[in-house]
Amino acid sequence: MISSSKELERDRSLLSKFEVLADLEKTVAELIQKHEEKRELWFPSDFLPADETTNEDLHLRQIRERAKGIPLSARVALALNLITEEGLPHFHRLIAVHLGSDSFWKNWNNLWTAEEDRHGNVIRDYCRDSHVMNFTAVERAQFQYVRSGFNPDWDKDPYRVFVYTSAQERATQISHDGTGRVCGTYEPTLEKILHSIAMDEARHYAFYKAVFSEVLKRDPDNALESAITILPSIDMPGHTLRNFNEYADVVRRSGIYGPRDYITVVEALIKAWGLETLTGLKESGKKAQEKILAIPGRLKKVAEYIESRHASKTFQLEFVFNKVFTMA
Repeated sequence: MISSSKELERDRSLLSKFEVLADLEKTVAELIQKHEEKRELWFPSDFLPADETTNEDLHLRQIRERAKGIPLSARVALALNLITEEGLPHFHRLIAVHLGSDSFWKNWNNLWTAEEDRHGNVIRDYCRDSHVMNFTAVERAQFQYVRSGFNPDWDKDPYRVFVYTSAQERATQISHDGTGRVCGTYEPTLEKILHSIAMDEARHYAFYKAVFSEVLKRDPDNALESAITILPSIDMPGHTLRNFNEYADVVRRSGIYGPRDYITVVEALIKAWGLETLTGLKESGKKAQEKILAIPGRLKKVAEYIESRHASKTFQLEFVFNKVFTMA
């Protein structure tokens, strides 16, 4: 009987959340219009020409020569970026499942998917042309990643979609920009590609962040309870990959993306959503608010612990032809 009461309460909560999201239809339409007005639509062929006028031999010679200088660590980061971008089917499905594939939300999901689809395409084209990594190994890992699925324990909570995507889009932006920064010294074309992807992620971040701001205005207590289940530590795309922790360690040591970057993500969201100044909350909302505001402090302790145990490490990873390299 107790279990049935809890299930009924949960069902009512979910119903109220979907009612809140239904109330956002006009707002979402305006956000989509604003997004498209600011967006510069680009395509992979803008960076890597592939029509009949292209001198393919010259293109390949030049791009491979420039790519020779890219450090092995940056190549690992690039491989990880490629694999996670090509995990797009997981995220289209999650948004469709949690927000509904037959509602107005499908307009955003389809647009977002079309824009995101170019990211994996252009990185893949560059990596194949430049020979910067063991492409067969990367393809096998990408296949395994998509096949293994991505099923976060969100309990069909649609609010969590916007918390996760806000944090994840910002984190991905940092990762692409960081990889481009390291590679740009040797390969300006790749830097331009990754910067363009990062700017897309920034605009997607702005959309999701704005939606959750609207949710907070309408249903702050439930919104905060959803946020506290996501923000302490998000599962980055690709975390199911074999040897993911090794790849992530390389990326962290490269200065591209690590725990301290995630701290900046959480701090930015707390500020953007005005979580410190929210008032009029119920007890459950107050508790969630308190826990969220404590997250940056806890994350800093984690970062300090990792840094205190820092020592040089040698890597040998299949993505970069099992070449041995050492990082401080």
